[in-house]
Amino acid sequence: GEVKFETRLELARKAYAATSRYDGLIAMELERVTADGAKLAIGERTALPQRLHVALIEKQAMRYGENPHQQAALYAPAGVTPSGFAAARQLQGKELSYNNLADLDSAWRLVQEFREPAVAIIKHNNPCGVAERGSIAEAYLAALECDPDSAFGGVIAVNRELNGAAAEEIAKLFTECIAAPEFSAEALAKFSAKKNLRLLEMPGDGKSNAPGNARDSLELRRIAGGVLVQTPDMGAISEGDLKKVTAKAPTPEQMRDLLFAWRVCKHVKSNAIVFARGGATIGIGAGQMSRVDSVKIAISKARSSLAGTALASDAFFPFPDSIEEAAKAGAKSVIQPGGSVRDAEVIEVANRLGLAMIFTGMRHFRH
Repeated sequence: GEVKFETRLELARKAYAATSRYDGLIAMELERVTADGAKLAIGERTALPQRLHVALIEKQAMRYGENPHQQAALYAPAGVTPSGFAAARQLQGKELSYNNLADLDSAWRLVQEFREPAVAIIKHNNPCGVAERGSIAEAYLAALECDPDSAFGGVIAVNRELNGAAAEEIAKLFTECIAAPEFSAEALAKFSAKKNLRLLEMPGDGKSNAPGNARDSLELRRIAGGVLVQTPDMGAISEGDLKKVTAKAPTPEQMRDLLFAWRVCKHVKSNAIVFARGGATIGIGAGQMSRVDSVKIAISKARSSLAGTALASDAFFPFPDSIEEAAKAGAKSVIQPGGSVRDAEVIEVANRLGLAMIFTGMRHFRH
């Protein structure tokens, strides 16, 4: 007539988890209430809570962490409808690892930047090819052309249904994972021969479920002795926000390339440099301690001419050397935040070399 200890223990865990989450929700709501009774949105800078209560529940065990000797799991907010990768449906393939989801998250966030069919290929959390075209198949081929060597063993995200034509091309490359809002029957049949390839069908329309898309979300990162918390980088610009700083203004075609390169650059590890042309990346330099080294790496990795390309930089140029290297390689326009004490020198060099340059006034560091 007794209830086993194991059962009582599990029920106690669930009960205290439920009540603590409930109390935490109340505490978080009170954090948002001002002295005059107004309620602030969490996404507002002034509304970062003094006390942060986070209730998470394990949704999926991972194959392993960043390395095979590390354990890992995917956790999601408790008590709410799962979204993003916590709600994704794995259609085939072996168990996911920590690195698989980290790369898929980067790829998925990136393709949500584009309205037209777009493909992002990610390797070690950096894009090695991104393109926007009339179809997913065309976008994939253009993205792959940027850096096919690095694309080997990477992950892919698309922002439209992945159909048979796209699957036909993607199947030629060894790929770890693919995320898409939907896979056609033809695509599933084509991929079925690759038993280890993970296919993740994202929930809903994709955009509304993009990780970090909600302004009320907060990003957390563990450091020694604490947790860093920030609002997501939701910063976006339009042509009206841009400031022309050189004698030469970008042509309409150059402006399209500049805005494309800027959207990609936001998702490249700092220091980030992106050369783009015709809605596709041509060269990408990522994660360097020196900005000019990122420029040189992007140039060295380009498989086609950089003539007429647009260059995007996630932060200002501290010296004119990056502009000189880019112009020598063939770039004709530049988009960057501006704000360096040497902006005048950089602009002078751009004018001398005949480049069009615009400032965004917004930085996109990604560490």
